[in-house]
Parts: sequence; C-alpha cells; structure tokens
Amino acid sequence: MKYAITAVTGRFGQVAVHELAKLVPASDIIGLARNVEKAQKMVPAGVTVRPGDYTQEATLADSLQGVDRLLFISSQPGAEVPRDQQHMAVVRAAKKAGVNWIGYTSFPHADQTTSGLAEDHRKTEAAIIESGIAHSFLRNNWYLENELDTIKGAITGQSFVYGAGDSHVGWTLERLYAEAAAKVLAMTDAKDIYEFAGAPATYADLAESVAQLTNQEFAVSSLSIAEYQKGLEASGLPAEVVGVVTMIQSLIRDGELDEVSSDLPDVLGRPLPSLTAALQELLPAESK
Repeated sequence: MKYAITAVTGRFGQVAVHELAKLVPASDIIGLARNVEKAQKMVPAGVTVRPGDYTQEATLADSLQGVDRLLFISSQPGAEVPRDQQHMAVVRAAKKAGVNWIGYTSFPHADQTTSGLAEDHRKTEAAIIESGIAHSFLRNNWYLENELDTIKGAITGQSFVYGAGDSHVGWTLERLYAEAAAKVLAMTDAKDIYEFAGAPATYADLAESVAQLTNQEFAVSSLSIAEYQKGLEASGLPAEVVGVVTMIQSLIRDGELDEVSSDLPDVLGRPLPSLTAALQELLPAESK
C-alpha cells in the first residue's frame, strides 16, 4: 500500500506526514510539495518526496503514479490560480494516476452551508464524487490558531472584540485535525464523511479562558456585524481582509460552525483537550 500526502511543507502537512510515519512504514509514504528540496529536509527519514504543485496537473499525475491512498490538503485561497481550479487539477491528476481513495480536508457541512467560504470545498467534494474515486471528506471545523491575533491583542492591552454573538464554534488545535487526517489515511474502513470539531464554545467562553489562563483583565466587546466591520475598516486593514474576516464572524453568528460531533476524539482514540488546555499549548510562556 502506497500513501501520499500533499503540501507536506505546510503546518498541517508536516504533522500529518510525521503522524502517518508512526502508523505505516516510511518507505510506503510519498510526500508531495512544490519545493521538493525543502520538503526532503522536513519529512521523516525514508519518505519519498515528489513534485506536488497544484497548478501542474501533468506533473501531479506523474507524482501520483503507484499511489493507493491520497491525503489531499486543500490549498489557501487568494492565489494567482483560483483555488477551485487548483483543486480540480488535483482530482483529475488522481483519477489519471489511478489513485484508489482520496481524503480531502474540507469545510463543515460543505454540501449544505450557504457560506461563500465553502464554495471551493463544495466544488471539490462534487468533483471527487463525480470522479468515482472512493473518498473521505474530512470536514474540519475551526483551528484555535485562527484566533491568535485576537487573543494576543487582548493580552497586550487591546479589547477582545468579536461579532459572532453567542453562537458556538468547534475550536481545537490544528495538529489534532492533522493527526486525525493521518489516522483516517491509514484506515481500511474509513467513513465517507467526518465532521471534525472540538467541543462547542462561544467567543465569551474563549475570552474567559484566556483571562483565567493569563491572569489578565481586558475589555470584551460583542458587536453587531455592522459595528464589527466598521471597526475593522477603521483599523486600516485592506478591504479584502475586512471582507473575509467579517464573513467568518457572520457565518459563526449564523450557527454554521456550531457542531456537536464525536468524530474527532473517536478517530484520535482519546478525549480532546479542554479549551484552556489547548490555549495553554498555544500561548507563549511569557503571556501566562
């Protein structure tokens, strides 16, 4: 059995490839990366590295030759080549190479949500289904790391500001999502869909955990979406950044990340860390 993981120089890919090497022989793993030389210095000993640029479909098809199971890590939006086009190239390359199974890192309830952030994921899931390749959609909720700017701002004297109201988010650490992806990749009986998420919590819960952990006091402001957007605009952020960040707060406010699922701890085989414990891992020692 040959396993491949895309984007192995990224944070998610790095955790996934190292976790997979604990489960299967390194000689059975292929890491794909745009920068092969860089990746060769980062993967576990024995892992083969091949070119893996999502914009180079023919090269991808060559790199995926002999691969049975592929972990396809979604790319970042905003690149010169649109993300949906990149993803279609990966799916076509996998089909051409004869890959038997794809695990794709997707968006929560990608086939149902109305959020614009899910559009590329929805298209990718549909393309994988249409390809006829067996699959698991790894629908990751929210990485706690996404909130670091807000958290660090609060503990350095700024207000903890959000526009999501009292809706819930399934925060947990990115490395746990990546570890679970590696475990699913190594399975022989994986489900078609996993809704991976941490225990649901609100921004008020997050602010309280930060305050308790750091023993600091800071203002907490729950704003309307319009007020939140105005605040971002007043801070001088580029319009495209304001749009994306506001969209995220809106989708959370609309309950699109409110998930109660045991999929993540079930796959990991252990309980998830509490919100405070996860924060403790992320925050620098000097802030605690």
